[in-house]
Amino acid sequence: MARALLLFALFVLPALVTAARPTRNPFAVEGCVYCDTCRAGFETPKTTYIAGATVRVECKDRKSLDLVYSKQGKTDSTGTYKIFVTEDHADQICDAMVVHSPQHDCKTPAAGRDRARVVLTRNNGIASDNRFANAMGFVKDEAVSGCTELLQQYQEFDN
Repeated sequence: MARALLLFALFVLPALVTAARPTRNPFAVEGCVYCDTCRAGFETPKTTYIAGATVRVECKDRKSLDLVYSKQGKTDSTGTYKIFVTEDHADQICDAMVVHSPQHDCKTPAAGRDRARVVLTRNNGIASDNRFANAMGFVKDEAVSGCTELLQQYQEFDN
């Protein structure tokens, strides 16, 4: 009887306590979406931020790469988004990605800046539930005026 009580205390009680514990706060995936107005491949002082852009968080199985989670959100008036993810995705590869731009002349996703990797697990030492994704963008169809001069300034710093 004592052995059964000990096994109950060691194995069953911790499982019951874990199951009864309220769910943790969701992860908040945050970032911004911009329009590369100079077609530079990075943010510049002429960069504008896109209100109403659609962003998606996707998680894929690490081995099979099958899609196991997807959630969309939109940017606010400042081009910033926040998407809440309730599950832990420890064994998955998760990315935030641009989906759609409402700007008719800035709809092409920027190569290499169209997605950002995010870690969505609590098993990695990060104390905060906030996950900040790198800025993602779209490329303007034609560069705005003043970009040539601006990009020449960047070249001056390289020399």
